[in-house]
Amino acid sequence: MADIEKHDYTVQGGGSESDHGHGVKDIVATKGAAVGEAADIYGDLATAEQYGYVERGLKSRHIQFIALGGTIGTGLFLGIGTAFANAGPVSVLLGYSITGLAVFGMMQSLGEMSTWLPLPGAIPQYCARYADPALGFAVGWNNWYQCAITLCAEISAAAVVISFWDTEEKINQGVWIAIIIVIIIGLNIFAVSIYGEAEFCFASIKIITILGLLLTGVVIWLGGAPDKDRRGFRYWKEGAMKEYIGTGNTGRFSGLWSTLVNAAFSYGGVEMVAVAAGEAANPRKNIPKAIRRVFWRIITFYVLGSFVIGVCISSSDEALTSDNLSGAQKSPWVIACKNAGIPVLPHIVNAVILTSATSSGNAFLYTGSRYLFGVAQNGQAPKFLLKCSKHGVPYYCVGITAVFSLLTFMSLGTSANEVFLWFQNLVTIAQCFTWCSICLGYIGFHKALKAQGVDRNTLIFRSPWQPYTAWITFGFFTLVIFFNGFKPFTQTKGGWGKDQLTDFFTAYVGVAIFFLLYITWKVLKREPFIIPANADIWSGKAALDAEVWPEQIPRNIFEKFWFWLC
Repeated sequence: MADIEKHDYTVQGGGSESDHGHGVKDIVATKGAAVGEAADIYGDLATAEQYGYVERGLKSRHIQFIALGGTIGTGLFLGIGTAFANAGPVSVLLGYSITGLAVFGMMQSLGEMSTWLPLPGAIPQYCARYADPALGFAVGWNNWYQCAITLCAEISAAAVVISFWDTEEKINQGVWIAIIIVIIIGLNIFAVSIYGEAEFCFASIKIITILGLLLTGVVIWLGGAPDKDRRGFRYWKEGAMKEYIGTGNTGRFSGLWSTLVNAAFSYGGVEMVAVAAGEAANPRKNIPKAIRRVFWRIITFYVLGSFVIGVCISSSDEALTSDNLSGAQKSPWVIACKNAGIPVLPHIVNAVILTSATSSGNAFLYTGSRYLFGVAQNGQAPKFLLKCSKHGVPYYCVGITAVFSLLTFMSLGTSANEVFLWFQNLVTIAQCFTWCSICLGYIGFHKALKAQGVDRNTLIFRSPWQPYTAWITFGFFTLVIFFNGFKPFTQTKGGWGKDQLTDFFTAYVGVAIFFLLYITWKVLKREPFIIPANADIWSGKAALDAEVWPEQIPRNIFEKFWFWLC
């Protein structure tokens, strides 16, 4: 680390670590927490004042609801239906439960790192600091690209969902795309607190909706719907684990494996709370609270959700895979209610899917811009990207990521749409690479703590059964990455056609891109793997330790419940 205010103290070549800590505390006290954190990260006060830094404007309720609603997206409302049609109810329940356990293990690892040092962008910085700079480069740029393209996909999905009400397309979809882009940019460019308020509202709608759907599903299951049909486990008996590719046990196993892949994509975005940790108020309290609730989120929303759907609708229902239906009409929740004689739900669910898609677009613009900011902090992107507004928004990062949203207009033309879908295919497996990188970063962090004499028992948040949790989780997601494209290899007659080549490309081009990024940085910079004793686990920590957050004491039972929830 370079010098910070040389007339006060130096960190390397003339000062001690305690001198550094005292100097940072002085900056925090005199110039504010944001400048203090920036000075601690960048190494000198002049750079911190030149570029500015992000502000900790996300309140506790913002963080908790970003964590609660972050994984509730179109995958839970729509995508899960395809998994049911292919694999059956028990396979989906098992697939989402197994993947949920792996996601929980990954989040425990990420929670420990982000509580120790909550940084904006976080993940590429943890990988570069604790494991390998080339890994930080690869995961940072891969994540940014994933967010930029997924931003387009969510905007496009929102525009398509609107057509549920505008069946004659009296208004061109391009108009809706433009409106949604303007809204999303507006929520991100001014202050992080505006983004936080928007996500708080979006998440509230999604949480209330999914809880309402779960309750409705239980009523349908037990025969309380207008059709008075007590379904029980009828749909499990007709095909609990369906044959997907092959027959017998092989076919059923292939169905189960396909749900693991589907579930991994549905859980995408669960790590978003750690990306926001760098702008969270009182992160040492709010981030552990959010991370500890991950297990209950997974159980309530996905495991219980997949169970309820499985007992309310047949996996052979043609509406699940019909090409003549779109939007909420293909949602298993809507199909279940329609079959049970509940007519009004499609409009409600479609509105929530629209909200969910807009929320996801909002979140991916935020997350993508912070990944870009994190890569710039690593010195692996142009330095001008570090520039922040007076409200703490890295506006160059937001602007560059937002420019990619214009690619959404490509989805309006037939030939251009093919190119747009091709871009989407490139990011299909990127999520699993992010989770694998988090595990590798944590393994390096765990070794660094031990090598540098930090007792894990003193940590504010300590994840259990480490480093075995990280290794097992890493192994699981590695298997998902390399076997997610098994379908083309089951083609035994007549060789591969266009469909098989497309499936193969979709499954594995993302693998090639990630390793190309990794090898490029490794060859160009020739930086070695991080030695645990030399890993930088301290830069930025002194400023955070110097910040004091007021303790909130509930005055009555209502405030006590609200403080517990938020």
